[in-house]
Amino acid sequence: MTSAAFSLRQIALTAFGPSLLFGLGEGAILPVIPLTARAMGASVPVTALLVGLIGIGSLLSNIPASMITMRHGERWAIVAGAIWCAVAMALCGWSGNLGVFAMGCFMIGMSQAIFSLARQSYLTEVVPVEYRARVMSTLGGSMRIGMFIGPFVAAAAIHFYGLAGAYGVGMAALVASGVLAARLPELSLHAVDKYPNTTGDKPRTLTILTTLHANRHVFVTLGLGMLLVSAVRTTRQTVIPLWADHLALDASVTAVIYGLASGVEMLLFYPAGKVMDQMGRRWVVVPSLVIMGAGLLLLPLTHNAQTLLLVAMAIAFGNGIGSGMMMTLGADHSPRHGRAHFLGLWRLMADVGASCGPVLLSLLAATLTLGAGIAATGVMAFIAAGQLAYWIPRAQARTGDTER
Repeated sequence: MTSAAFSLRQIALTAFGPSLLFGLGEGAILPVIPLTARAMGASVPVTALLVGLIGIGSLLSNIPASMITMRHGERWAIVAGAIWCAVAMALCGWSGNLGVFAMGCFMIGMSQAIFSLARQSYLTEVVPVEYRARVMSTLGGSMRIGMFIGPFVAAAAIHFYGLAGAYGVGMAALVASGVLAARLPELSLHAVDKYPNTTGDKPRTLTILTTLHANRHVFVTLGLGMLLVSAVRTTRQTVIPLWADHLALDASVTAVIYGLASGVEMLLFYPAGKVMDQMGRRWVVVPSLVIMGAGLLLLPLTHNAQTLLLVAMAIAFGNGIGSGMMMTLGADHSPRHGRAHFLGLWRLMADVGASCGPVLLSLLAATLTLGAGIAATGVMAFIAAGQLAYWIPRAQARTGDTER
């Protein structure tokens, strides 16, 4: 679609509606998954493992998700991801068996990978590059809004139907997401599995390995930076409640602090995308990481609910202005042919970072102190800022517009 013919309002419902509904569905069931496991007799360690299966399922499914998207096209991959997640929620909510429940949790992670990769690939293709960051930021923002609304809708359903009500809300949202996604126009270019080589001979088969080799410079420069960003972002979700517990704050106070910080994040996704589009990616990416890093370094110095709230909101502000930056940079550098394979590898690196960040925090907290672990995460944010500040204008983007 050309820039002149493109209108964000025209695609808003079908582009962002499925993501908002997917986020609502997941937001409805994620808080009750541990409660369901405990009600089925799982111990606390087993419950933690079952919840962790969601992340493991996403991590292990990024590459298969790229293959599904390449083979069947973005639209039907999005629909399949939504329906697969609805089936997984049914298994979690009504199986009554911990083994089946574990499979359902893993399937939720699988659906996250398929749905998210296909959505990103689709919008990368149809949206003009001049609007790309705004669309990617809004895509991430719509998912966050859904995740924010989901628990409240689920709470009302739980009041009348018990824990099963939350799964019912989640399934309804996911089915609606799939129906809405089915209305997306199919791309003219999808399931492309060949690309010409430089010798002029017959086309070379496009695989994960050939995509990795062709884009190795991007993965070892920007990709490593994104891995660090993902580690910081995942860890900052953990450190705020942990430090609140360290300060002996009530759970209700902790929830209010976390909720207010989440609200700050949701207000910033579109302005952040507009700045990235008009001024360049580095003008948002670097300040986002610097603000988060400074907030994380200040967090161990807080001593009451008021100071913790201020720092938590600063961290949320930094994360909020960086909304969509990982998807935007991935889209900028993804090749037109084999885009799904590239984005699958990009998401795999991000998920590895997301898995390693909390582990590093745990190790540092166990061997040193919680404050030292939080400070180390802040230092990691500054390292990521330096890495990306250097490479964003230097890594050659496919679009040629990574830095304007």
